[in-house]
Amino acid sequence: MTMSSINIECVLPENCRCGESPVWEEASNSLLFVDIPAKKVCRWDSLSKQVHRMTVDAPVSSVALRQLGGYVATIGTKFCALNWEDQSVTVLATVEKDKKNNRFNDGKVDPAGRYFAGTMAEETAPAVLERHQGSLYSLFPDHHVEKYFDQVDISNGLDWSLDHKIFYYIDSLSYSVDAFDYDLQTGKISNRRSVYKLEKEEQIPDGMCIDAEGKLWVACYNGGRVIHLDPQTDNWPGGQRNSSQSLCRISDRLFLLEETLKTTKKFWS
Repeated sequence: MTMSSINIECVLPENCRCGESPVWEEASNSLLFVDIPAKKVCRWDSLSKQVHRMTVDAPVSSVALRQLGGYVATIGTKFCALNWEDQSVTVLATVEKDKKNNRFNDGKVDPAGRYFAGTMAEETAPAVLERHQGSLYSLFPDHHVEKYFDQVDISNGLDWSLDHKIFYYIDSLSYSVDAFDYDLQTGKISNRRSVYKLEKEEQIPDGMCIDAEGKLWVACYNGGRVIHLDPQTDNWPGGQRNSSQSLCRISDRLFLLEETLKTTKKFWS
C-alpha cells in the first residue's frame, strides 16, 4: 500500500477538544470515541449518521468493548464499566489514589481480554506537565489490576503484534516506539527495546495501531502527521500529513482522530 493510494475523508466534524480512542463496534455499526476534557464518551452511528453522547464525572481517556455488552472506560484514575442504555457508570478499580493530579490516558484491550492503560500528570499546556508521574497498568477480567512499570511521562499508543508475541508501546516524550516480549497467557512483558526513534521534527508520537500486514501507524501530536512504519526493519515507508481536527476515515476500518489512531475489536472479558 502506498501513501498515494490512501483516501482520507471527513465523516464527522465533531470538533472535539481532544478526541481519542476510536473503537469500531461491529454489532451496532458504530464508532466509539472519547473527548477527554469534555468528559464525554461518544458513539457515532454510521447508518443514521447520528452521534450520541454520554457525559461522565471526570476526564475520560479511552473506551473499549465489553464481552457481555456495554463498554469499559478509563475515567480519571478509574477503570469503569459503562451501561449505555441507562447512562450509568460502575467503578471496577482505582489506581494512584495518592496522585491527585494524575489521570489515565490511552488504553486498549489485549487479545486475551486484559484492559491495558497508562497514566500521566495533567498538562498545563500541550506536552507540558510534571514528568515521570505516570505508570502502565492492566485490568484483568477478575477486576484485579497489575502495574508494569512507572516513571512514565505521557502513556500513549499501544498494540500487539499479529502473533501476539510482541507488545508495542509509546511514552510520548521519549520520542520512541518501544517493543516488549509478550506472554499472552500471563500478560507479562519483558525485554524492552526501541523499534523506531522519532526525530523532533516528526513531532510527538501519540496513538498507534497495527494493520493486517503487521505494520504500525503512529499519529503524531501537534504535527498533523501519521507515520507508517515496519517495526521489524525500522523502516518508514512514508507518512501521510493531515491537519484536520475532526474525525476521519482511512480506507475500510482505520479511524483517525486529532491525536489517536488505532483499530480494535477486542473485548474486555
